[in-house]
Amino acid sequence: MKRKHFAKFVSGAVASVVAVAMIAPAAQATTPAPGYTQFAGCPAKSESAAPITSCFRSVVESGNFKMGNKNVPITSPIVLSGGTGEELGTLYYNSKGGLSKAKQKVPGGVIGLTGLTWLAEFLGIEALTLYAVTELAGTPKVGVEKTVLPVKVHLENGVLGNNCYVGSTSNPITLNLITGTTSPPLPNKPITGKEPEGTFDFETEIVHLTGGSFVDNSFAAPGANGCVLTLFGFIPISINGLVNTASGLPAASGTNETRQNFSAEIVERPLVYPTDH
Repeated sequence: MKRKHFAKFVSGAVASVVAVAMIAPAAQATTPAPGYTQFAGCPAKSESAAPITSCFRSVVESGNFKMGNKNVPITSPIVLSGGTGEELGTLYYNSKGGLSKAKQKVPGGVIGLTGLTWLAEFLGIEALTLYAVTELAGTPKVGVEKTVLPVKVHLENGVLGNNCYVGSTSNPITLNLITGTTSPPLPNKPITGKEPEGTFDFETEIVHLTGGSFVDNSFAAPGANGCVLTLFGFIPISINGLVNTASGLPAASGTNETRQNFSAEIVERPLVYPTDH
């Protein structure tokens, strides 16, 4: 792959929240060559029959993810690592790759999410800290100027049970992430991302991209599912309705927004796995 093509391709391929890949797991990932250990999530040829030519690792370093009336800042880096073909298409990863489960603290905690203020009297505010974790909900389609990512958001706190999500495999949150300017429905207004700047390391032949920003404010967000409050330790009660009411969900297209500031690295797979045949 030409070096210019590397930089152009990755500007569309490294969406975080973010940013995700289609899984092609192996029991044990092959070890990359020295100097390329950050690409351990990229499947070696012996691990996957997928047409992979390039390995990459991207990091969403900051930004935000707003659904309904909840705006969650991205403060914990979200790492995406895997591999792809030379042309546009599906992303693949092994047992060490994919999307990291980075916890983002949700302002207002469980009380802000549900409106159940009395929970503080029984559990205390510290026990009601809430985290949001973005997970895969389908196969991403990666492009140079646009990356389509189906995701779901896991709302993590024991009070909500183990399966409280916004979005699902059958009804994902579909992000159309771009570095250009959006054209959202009202009431949202256009916002603009930023293409990353690229440098080439002649010693390792790794392309480094920095200062990029993906945006989307046209996606819709479904209602919550699987949120359960267990009273007295054994009486489960669905609180999906409470979560939706307090959080403004479902939220139509034109009322949500994400910005994901990222950096990335990309390199040809034979350099990562020189002995793999």
